[in-house]
This record gives sequence, structure tokens and C-alpha cells, in this order.
Amino acid sequence: MIAPVAGSPVVSVVMAAYDGAALIGATLDSLSRQTMPDWEAIVVDDGSSDQTRAIVGSWPDPRVRLIALPVNGGPVRARNRGVAAAHGRYIAALDQDDLCHPERFARQVAYLDASPHVALLATAADVLGADGGIHAARHAAITSPALIAWLLRIGNPLVWSSVMMRADVARALHPFTRPALLYAEDFDLYHRVAAHGAVARLDMALVTYRRHAGGASQRYEDAMLASATRVLAADHRATFGDDAGDSAALVVRHLMHGMPVADRAALARLGGTIAALKADHLSRHHVVPADRRLIEWETGRRWAGVVRAALAAGTIGMADALAARAVLPHLGVEGLAWARLVGGVRRWAA
Repeated sequence: MIAPVAGSPVVSVVMAAYDGAALIGATLDSLSRQTMPDWEAIVVDDGSSDQTRAIVGSWPDPRVRLIALPVNGGPVRARNRGVAAAHGRYIAALDQDDLCHPERFARQVAYLDASPHVALLATAADVLGADGGIHAARHAAITSPALIAWLLRIGNPLVWSSVMMRADVARALHPFTRPALLYAEDFDLYHRVAAHGAVARLDMALVTYRRHAGGASQRYEDAMLASATRVLAADHRATFGDDAGDSAALVVRHLMHGMPVADRAALARLGGTIAALKADHLSRHHVVPADRRLIEWETGRRWAGVVRAALAAGTIGMADALAARAVLPHLGVEGLAWARLVGGVRRWAA
């Protein structure tokens, strides 16, 4: 039974929509199946040319509200318009083609209510592939706020459609998301939110996001790389000063985007960058042993992925891969990740 929200709801879902008629109905259905009924959904139609506006406008659940923009201005501006209209205590992100699991809102609200120091809470996610199969996302399996704080310095560890944050923090950002950082606006937001409180993740899949067939356009890729580099350059400045742009570009290209390094020298530069960032981060933050182990493990796992990509592309050889182990010489759980990589390479080479 639908329970219309009286007064201010607990959760305001903000969704930018553009030509999403084929999938937005399933997304709205997933909201209606939430076990916590105290929510509103603000769908901002960004000048769609299909039936998106008609579908949302006639949706039978009164908790779903439509804001219709006359012309397309892009998802950043549409989301900002939705946040401005939200009444909830918490703001939940959701893209027009992704799905919420029934317990999502209940679990995130319970966590945030019990954790006033946390400003933003994401969740793990499943991936709905183009083949129709459900796959695990390639993010860290186990996290902590300390691990998330580190990972934000070398990548984007969160799925946008899983994010819930405090509305007072969202309204303090001015603007909520920044148009100048298009295609990395979520990554930028996480960095800005961190000034207001911890960023955390529930390690259970409470959303499913769709991975669409086909590659992104070169224009999109270039814009995303440029925006992400700007975000990380600002973060890296405290560590590298005037060289922060170079360090950020290395991390974005090879850790975030998965581009193979060009050669052994480039691999060494990237490894030195990661090692310096990690040493600086650990010197600035009190990290308990359990969190340090998580940081070492995830750093080693991602570094092994960089080496694996270069081996597959043929830009480095086996000797280079073995030498790369010395760049991040931690001998604990990171070493286990490296042992798995080397074992796989040896089987492949044989």
C-alpha cells in the first residue's frame, strides 16, 4: 500500500532524466518496493524528446514528483534543480536506468541516523550487464571510512546511484554539483563532501546499475579525463605542489581509466606517485592497524591491475612486471595480491 508523505519526508530521491522512457518505469518501480515508505522522488526531466515526461507525470505513486525543464541543460544542472526542490532529511542519488533493492533506504537511513559523523553513505552495487546477467562491481569488497578516504586520492570508489547524504551538507556545497567538472561531477562532490564529515560505504549490494553496450565517444572520454584530473590535481597539491597536475594525470589515465602504461619508465613513475601519495596520506591521518591493512591490500590490488594491463598490452615484459614489485614493497597482504598476479602471469607465459 502506498503511503503518501505528509510534511517533510526522510529521504528525497533526486533523479535527472533525459530520453529514458525505455527504462525509467523499472527504476520507479524499484522505489515503490522500498520497505521504508517515507520518501519522495524528484524526477527532473531535462527536455526529453521521448515519452519520459509523460511516464513520470502520470506515475500512479504520489510520492513521485516531476519537474519539467523546457530545454536540455545537462544532468549536472538537472540534479542541482532537483536538490533545490528536495524536502527530505537525506538526499538519495539515483540515475534513471538503475535499480534500488528493497532494503536500500531503510539500511542507509539507519546507518546515517546512528552515525552523525558520516556525511555521505554509499553502498556496494551489482552490475546488470548488456547480456542481462548480474555481475559484481569491480570495487573493493570490504571498506571502511579510512579506506574510502585513501581511495578517493587515487580513484572513484563509489557508485553514484548508491549514494545517500545529509541534506544540510548537500545544500552547503553551493552548487551541489559543479557544471565545470562534467562527467566527474560525482567524484568532485565526494571530495567536497569530505570537508563536512566522513564518507562511508555499506558493503552490501543495495543497488543495481546498468552497464550499457558500446563504448563512450572520444569527446566524452576526453572530457571525463580532464575533469577527473582537475579534481585529483587539487587533492594532490598538498603532496606534490606544482607537480600535482602531472601526478593526477598519471593516476587518472592508468588507475582510474585503465590505460596501459607506455613502458617500464612510465610504470616506475606511476608507482613512485602512488607510494608518495600513500606515505603522505598515512602521515597526515591516524589509521588503525585494521584500516592500514585494508589500504595496503587495495593499493596492492590496484597496482597489480596496472601491471596486468601493461603485460596484456605488451608495453612491458615479465622482467618489468617482477621489478615493479619493488616499487610498493609492503610485505603483508599487498604481497599476497602480488603473488596472485605473478602466478597468473607465469601460467599465461607458459
